[in-house]
Amino acid sequence: MSAIAPPLTVAARQRQPRRLDFGRLLLRLASLASCILIWHWASTMRWNLGIVTFQNVPSPSEVLSAAWALLHAPVLVSHLTASVSRVISGFLTAAVVGVSLGLLIGRTRSAEDVLLPPLEMLRPIPAVAWIPLAILMFPSSEMSMIFITFTGALFPILLNTIHGVEAVDPRLIASARSLGGGHRAVLLEVILPAAAPGIFTGLAIGMGTAWFCLVTAEMISGQFGIGYYTWMSYTIQNYADIIVGMLLIGVMGMASSALVKAIGNFLMPWYVLERKKS
Repeated sequence: MSAIAPPLTVAARQRQPRRLDFGRLLLRLASLASCILIWHWASTMRWNLGIVTFQNVPSPSEVLSAAWALLHAPVLVSHLTASVSRVISGFLTAAVVGVSLGLLIGRTRSAEDVLLPPLEMLRPIPAVAWIPLAILMFPSSEMSMIFITFTGALFPILLNTIHGVEAVDPRLIASARSLGGGHRAVLLEVILPAAAPGIFTGLAIGMGTAWFCLVTAEMISGQFGIGYYTWMSYTIQNYADIIVGMLLIGVMGMASSALVKAIGNFLMPWYVLERKKS
């Protein structure tokens, strides 16, 4: 009878290489390829289903040609730089405000009663509805665009932080206080680590939402930005460039959210280990 192998220690589990699941990878690639094939077929055959029509939708080959032309255009760097700076400025401001308010509301009943009702009233307002007020409130269009991305990112970060704080086991807080931990120590060593998974989930969603609001924000601008490029392509009826702009926003948003998740995994090794065990 073979001996039973002892359980792996935490360090040994962390040293084990992650095995790539090629089956899942192939399934995801096949799903993406299928969507592109359906798009190619619908745009080539000029489908007209009554409710939805593909008669004016450019084909993947036309979009690829437009993307290749944009990649070789000097203006691309200006568009990307403008959009990235606006998203980062709005997102970082939303992260500071959202996490701070979330911690306060999640831990203090009076703060919840005072702050949460007006925030919940503002939350359903779409980003496009903020454009007139943003123009009136800020002296420059740049500040107005940053404000739009800020409002888009704020509420996912705020709500996930509140839920993360409220989900902290009260016994952990009571144990820390019984051992002499003050308010600052309990916040930094108990509440923040326990709520960190929820906070980083909100940050990842908020980053994606900030890019989602980019087209709305850059409707105010008249110069540069991927959202502005997409909107102007529609105005001058360069339909392939519209999809190029949409794909650029999608890729940048996905990459930014993945970066936030990677930072969260780096700062929360215990959470990553628990997910692997489950």
